[in-house]
Amino acid sequence: MQAVILIGIQASGKTSFYRERFFDTHIRLSLDMLHTRHRERLLVKSCLSARQAFVIDNTNSRTADRAIYIELARQAGFRVIGYYFQTELDAAIARNLKRQGKQAIPVKGVIGTFKRLEPPTRDEGFDELYSVRLDPESRFAVSSYPPQSGTCAASGPRDQ
Repeated sequence: MQAVILIGIQASGKTSFYRERFFDTHIRLSLDMLHTRHRERLLVKSCLSARQAFVIDNTNSRTADRAIYIELARQAGFRVIGYYFQTELDAAIARNLKRQGKQAIPVKGVIGTFKRLEPPTRDEGFDELYSVRLDPESRFAVSSYPPQSGTCAASGPRDQ
């Protein structure tokens, strides 16, 4: 079973990536939807108990934020896979400005998350770690992270 952790600032493509890659196989857990950490914890524990693959679709900008999910997932025998959305701040702000209603984040919030963002490392407990960027055609380009010399873009795991 997989516990997938998406990492990146707002409007970097995390939710779109989830829809493209994991919608049919993984439960999506997001504070945007659940609104409280209590609800989120209940659903994470339910996924772990049911052996259901899931995706944490939050900014997960700090190592400490990610550590909670990684520890619980590893204790339950899940593989922990991280996707780090490497996005230019200006590009994320431009995408965010196109959002409507509650989906639009105040620009100060996007900048604040960008300043707090701690790039992930395998030492945190990830079994696999990938970088995600939007290519010029707005498609997701996924590669190993940190980049290894002589490697090319990979699609990364999609299911389980």
